[in-house]
Amino acid sequence: MGSSLAGRLLVATPHIFDPNFSRAVVLIIEHGPDGALGVVLNRATEEPVAAHVPQWADLVAAPAVVFVGGPVSNEIAVGLAQAPVPAPEGYDPVFADIGLFDLSLAPGDFAAIAHLRVFSGYSGWERAQLEGELEAGGWFLADARPSDVFTTDPERLWREVIARQPGRLAFYATFPPDPRMN
Repeated sequence: MGSSLAGRLLVATPHIFDPNFSRAVVLIIEHGPDGALGVVLNRATEEPVAAHVPQWADLVAAPAVVFVGGPVSNEIAVGLAQAPVPAPEGYDPVFADIGLFDLSLAPGDFAAIAHLRVFSGYSGWERAQLEGELEAGGWFLADARPSDVFTTDPERLWREVIARQPGRLAFYATFPPDPRMN
């Protein structure tokens, strides 16, 4: 795999049973020869963002809770924001007008931020690990939309992303969570 997957979605196949990634939709934030990192977009917690980074609570997209970005470094807060072009300082573009956002900065400097999502931790892959998982068929690759990052219904995101894929891949959106229930 020669080009970067940054800005693309990894959508777990129905055959991933690891609780960290079962039916997960992961936005790849960085991808290169040394590995990849991303955040799971559809793992909302019940923890309000205001309890952890209250200065940003007014800009957080609904639901205004912390999302579990993945199993790595859950003590780290990762921010994704939708910002106008040109992007403000402290903002690192990922795709379209979505980028990483430095939550340690003061909110007053970022009046132009349209939406913000806060994640606890992230998902990471070592050199060639993600490529191996893709080759083994563990993930579907899909184009990301800003609405995926700021979905108001994270529990439906997996099905929605798969259903909009071309051809037979869309069929997987009907796959039951437990194949024995089919």
